[in-house]
Amino acid sequence: MLYNISNEELTVSIESFGAEIRSVKDKSGHEYMWQADPAYWKRTSPVLFPLVGNYKDKESVYDGKTYEMSQHGFARDMEFSLVDSSSDRIVFRLEDNDDTLKKYPFRFMLEIEYILSVRSVEVIWRISGKDQEVIYFSIGAHPAFNCKLQDSYLTFSKEKGASASAPSKEKLTSYVLNSEGLITSKTNEYTLDDGKLHLSDELFAGDALVVEDVQAKSVSLFENDKRIVTVDFDTPLFGLWSPAGKGAPFMCIEPWYGRADGDDFDKKLENRKYGNTLKKDEVFEESYTMTF
Repeated sequence: MLYNISNEELTVSIESFGAEIRSVKDKSGHEYMWQADPAYWKRTSPVLFPLVGNYKDKESVYDGKTYEMSQHGFARDMEFSLVDSSSDRIVFRLEDNDDTLKKYPFRFMLEIEYILSVRSVEVIWRISGKDQEVIYFSIGAHPAFNCKLQDSYLTFSKEKGASASAPSKEKLTSYVLNSEGLITSKTNEYTLDDGKLHLSDELFAGDALVVEDVQAKSVSLFENDKRIVTVDFDTPLFGLWSPAGKGAPFMCIEPWYGRADGDDFDKKLENRKYGNTLKKDEVFEESYTMTF
């Protein structure tokens, strides 16, 4: 089911299947979000949980047992329940079931809250375990924004906030993925042009750019020198992606708490780099904000 929250500036539509933002429109009717044309990519803003990227061989190992799970986890393909809503706020919930326990060995509750304020959408993730002493997980965002790639660029700032969208970096370093979508030890370094990373199909020929080591806390997307969106976050890494070779008219800016396994990883959940740990009775709560 599709739900709307709105104010005088924006209307945001969220689908209960995947708790996924499907549309952000301003009062003129301008659409900011990619509309999931399957000729390019069938999603708009999926939630990546409990996995960001790929496990090595699509497998994880915990307590001596092996579990299989596909890229980016299962939450994006599950129905969430509505918990609470108002005109400018909505909360969805997902809990484990028999099917998730076959892929992922933990009982959990995931809540996703969307709060609209003027021209900003704050997305809050809350995760808790249930009866287990510890759970391991990753979570990430994958929002896609409409733009003509060849006319667009990104800027990066160590400071959060749309007002801090002026570039503050000269270079950006990303890790290289192999053909299975796993992290290698190789990196690419991009020299920014007056703080700008100009976008093109060729930029993503090796799949997503995986940007680690807190290189930015704010990423802004511009088309023809007009700012489309600024994404603010506190995550330790983020991804940048548009499907290579398709001339796709959108760009993804992806705050992540987690990433794909390394190509030499031992598959043990407790050893995953950038993995998150929750002990019994603890709650993970983090957020990111999109300002249009």
